[in-house]
Amino acid sequence: MAPEIHMTGPMCLIENTNGELVANPEALKILSAITQPVVVVAIVGLYRTGKSYLMNKLAGKNMGFSLGSTVESHTKGIWMWCVPHPKKPEHTLVLLDTEGLGDVKKGDNQNDSWIFALAILLSSTFVYNSMGTINQQAMDQLHYVTELTHRIRSKSSPEENENEDSADFVSFFPDFVWTLRDFSLDLEADGQPLTADGYLEYSLKLTQGTSEKDKNFNLPRLCIRKFFPKKKCFVFDRPVHCKKLAQLEKLHDEELDPEFVQQVADFCSYIFSNSKTKTLSGGIKVNGPRLESLVLTYIDAISSGDLPCMENAILALAQIENSVAVQKAIAHYDQQMGQKVQLPTETLQELLDLHRDSEREATEVFMKNSFKDVDHLFQKKLAVQLVKKRDDFCKQNQEASSDRCSALLQDIFSPLEEEVKMGIYSKPGGYCLFIQKLQDLKKKYHEEPRKGIQAEEILQTYLKSKESVTDAILQTDKILTKKEKEIEVEHAKAESAQASAKMVEEMQIKYQQMMEEKEKSYQEHVKQLTEKIERERAQLLEEQEKTLTSKLQEQARLLKERCQGESTQLKNEIQKLQKTLGKKNKRYMSRKLKI
Repeated sequence: MAPEIHMTGPMCLIENTNGELVANPEALKILSAITQPVVVVAIVGLYRTGKSYLMNKLAGKNMGFSLGSTVESHTKGIWMWCVPHPKKPEHTLVLLDTEGLGDVKKGDNQNDSWIFALAILLSSTFVYNSMGTINQQAMDQLHYVTELTHRIRSKSSPEENENEDSADFVSFFPDFVWTLRDFSLDLEADGQPLTADGYLEYSLKLTQGTSEKDKNFNLPRLCIRKFFPKKKCFVFDRPVHCKKLAQLEKLHDEELDPEFVQQVADFCSYIFSNSKTKTLSGGIKVNGPRLESLVLTYIDAISSGDLPCMENAILALAQIENSVAVQKAIAHYDQQMGQKVQLPTETLQELLDLHRDSEREATEVFMKNSFKDVDHLFQKKLAVQLVKKRDDFCKQNQEASSDRCSALLQDIFSPLEEEVKMGIYSKPGGYCLFIQKLQDLKKKYHEEPRKGIQAEEILQTYLKSKESVTDAILQTDKILTKKEKEIEVEHAKAESAQASAKMVEEMQIKYQQMMEEKEKSYQEHVKQLTEKIERERAQLLEEQEKTLTSKLQEQARLLKERCQGESTQLKNEIQKLQKTLGKKNKRYMSRKLKI
């Protein structure tokens, strides 16, 4: 079970100082320690609209995020509060409160636009908070949504224009929740009662016409409809008399309007139950370190004058995580081999079987922890390291076997060597006694367990080094005739040649085993990679189908509203998306063929 993060209060994540956005190292350190998947809820809106109050409620507290009661924004930059998710075990809820938009002291809205864009890029649920009804003034204040095509890129391809690039926003944008504060109107349209969601849908209807006024009216509505397929609306009564609003965080629920208390409870319940885990393209679940990487990538892009790009952010994250995935895989291999292998192994095949099992598991660890491994570079790095590990084990196995066999020979044959020095066999009949003793000791050596793959080679090397001693004993044995001695010499040569032939055969078998192991290793990597490519392809198709379905539904609504121009533009986007889907499918198939 991953350890929970306990933050007693919020901390600034992205500081906004003198027009510069800078990530706070202390906050990033907290994120880096969160191994659980994160649900990220960001809130944005004009200053003094009660954003921070709702975020405190989501944190389960009355106080935390600063509540401004003056005519300037209290929250500067983006503040973060990480708490255990109240309804999703093993998940962390990351709350992001942003500085109020439109602060009179800032002078220009350049930073407001970046804050708005960052909140969208980092969150899985984006809450836009405003006062009163959804009228044209409210839409005009939401002009930031119309600037997103100038602030965010989905792809790094420079040849795509803004409209083509923004067509992909729907695939990674968060769910959209509009919270309307101090809402005093009856929810109805054309004399018919409406739900809050129905009111939002009604407010986002486009007007027919091609004048500049019509375009300005439609643009923010069209952007919300195109970029955010899942939309939700909540309305809130005024919580308390205006004179007490400054003390809102100190008031108990019984001191507030009961309707407001219930509305806040409904809002929190919806966020807890419906806000999804932050997920990147390819089904990549975001945890604390991944969120940290996204923050740094986006801030670096803004600081260098570039546009934050989702594709680049994922690739940058992949570089970090794939490198870690290789380390995890190697660590798993080392752990498994350390537990399973006892050197020397009786045969080379025994060691190779253990290596192959550990290699397969290590590759599985890599596949589980890696993504977007362009051209399989990191998998190739892993394969190279695993080959080196295998060769190192083979070398260690050979050395361990040599050491074990040399020690055995010393222990078993040293008494015989002492007897030779003492001249026990330098007498008539001594040669036969010597050969019998030698055969007995060789049998004893062969019976010893776990000598390893060098057993025969080390024995033959030892016996070859003692041939002169054996020959000397033979020549001094006067009981044997000249003919018998010649026969014994030939017998010794035949035995030596037979042993040499056996060694050559064993070397050929080892070579064949190594070749078979290399082929099996290659096939295992291909098998796991093919399976991963197929999973990624299925995930991509699922994401693209969702995007396509969303756009088709929006096209149907536009046709129903008789907005022919917008419908035609969306039709072009759909056709392009269908072509892109076909190209990506072919690309995945070609990746499989290249393996």
